[in-house]
Amino acid sequence: MQSSVNRPLAILLAMLSLMCFPLGCSPGGQEQDPRARGMRPPMKPPAYPKSHPESLDPQLREEAKTQIFQAVRSGQLEERVHGLEAIRQANLTDGSAEILDGLRDPEPVVRFAAALAAGEMRIREAAPILLDIAYDKSPSVRSAVRFALHRLGDTRMSHDLERLAQDPLPIARANTAMLLGLLGERSAVKILRPMRMDREVAVREQASEALWRLGDSQGLEDLVALSVSAHPDDQMIGLLGLAEPSDQQVRQNVRGSLVIEDRNGEQSGYPEAALVAARAMGMLGSDEGYGVAMRGAASKDPRQRQLAAFAFGAIGRSDAQGLLRSLLHDENADVRIAAATAIFQLQPGH
Repeated sequence: MQSSVNRPLAILLAMLSLMCFPLGCSPGGQEQDPRARGMRPPMKPPAYPKSHPESLDPQLREEAKTQIFQAVRSGQLEERVHGLEAIRQANLTDGSAEILDGLRDPEPVVRFAAALAAGEMRIREAAPILLDIAYDKSPSVRSAVRFALHRLGDTRMSHDLERLAQDPLPIARANTAMLLGLLGERSAVKILRPMRMDREVAVREQASEALWRLGDSQGLEDLVALSVSAHPDDQMIGLLGLAEPSDQQVRQNVRGSLVIEDRNGEQSGYPEAALVAARAMGMLGSDEGYGVAMRGAASKDPRQRQLAAFAFGAIGRSDAQGLLRSLLHDENADVRIAAATAIFQLQPGH
């Protein structure tokens, strides 16, 4: 499951980009980030063209919407989850019916993604179904239902989140930590701080992300440490977590991970981490990672193409439409859905 696939169910299949890949991401004898071996200071990030704002292409947006809805209706579990995440991230208000259907899906991960979307998008029609599945067999789904109902103004079961934060299943604790951060209420800090000491890494990381979302400095310190880890999966988790609140004080921490090559033109890090840094810089309002995303879009590795699409979406430049059009027709379904999501995140005149 995902957002590193061993991380919270919500990001579960929705961000394959953050999976722990066999390129130095596992402790114990794996290759380390070259920057941790005392390499000379890296050069600047790849160059990129200045922005040339374009009108948003309505036909391209229709194609993107079709791709997202096809994914939601797919017989493939991962595609259904990715499609629901795309509806949420693209804020496709005409995707309400797909979200309501997702709440009734036989797979708990789909129900979780649908409940998260219903809450984030405040889909009031979802309230009766959410109440029907309030005692779902999956503790992660129960957490997501309470999150969604709280966002819809029904707080009768919100206190259950404190108990679910202590569930025996690590994935449930991690998901609950994430949801507490998304609720944006400072009162959750007292629940999240002890979770930083959880025996499971994924729970600790998610608690740190949630704490920083809520403005807690301890979460910030944890994420900075992750962002400079020797392991690229830690770096990616840390970089995205740092950027989530859009706090400009982390810009320099993120910018340093954009570099792919050293002064000799040799690889000075991992392309996946640089692509996540490009996305994070976009979340912070900068297009400095645009060149990194351009390289990723041309990669033979579908993971990198997917991450490039996410980065283009976060950066929001309308002149990325040509690159995203190509990715929208990629042979890989994950890349296509990421590109479709990004197309709806582009900003007119930007």
